[in-house]
Amino acid sequence: MAHFAKLDNNNKVIAVHCVVNNVIKDTNGIEQEQLGIDFLKSIHGQDNNWKQTSYNTHNGVHTSGGTPFRKNYAGIDYIYDANRDAFIPPKPFNSWTLNEQTCNWEAPIAKPDNENMYYWNEETQNWILQTY
Repeated sequence: MAHFAKLDNNNKVIAVHCVVNNVIKDTNGIEQEQLGIDFLKSIHGQDNNWKQTSYNTHNGVHTSGGTPFRKNYAGIDYIYDANRDAFIPPKPFNSWTLNEQTCNWEAPIAKPDNENMYYWNEETQNWILQTY
């Protein structure tokens, strides 16, 4: 399946739709994004803006070792940044900054790298151990 993000006028993702692979393949069997866009516009109307997204891409890495596509799989409220040709998730906290390589947000301090669960406390600007 191919996945396409439906964008509003501000390039904010408002939906993600699946299209069967044979719809986006040309006569030579090569995937063409525009074929998927044309298909979706024929169903949803010409005024909609669409961008293909890769289900297997996160943090600029393809999980199956393939070529990463647009840095991150699009989700609702993500922004498509045309300059970076990337989908960027919503900023989770004011203190976090965008990593230009991954197009994901990072805390001011790294999350502890162990088996424990943590959550970010914006007020203290620190990771807090999750206890139950």
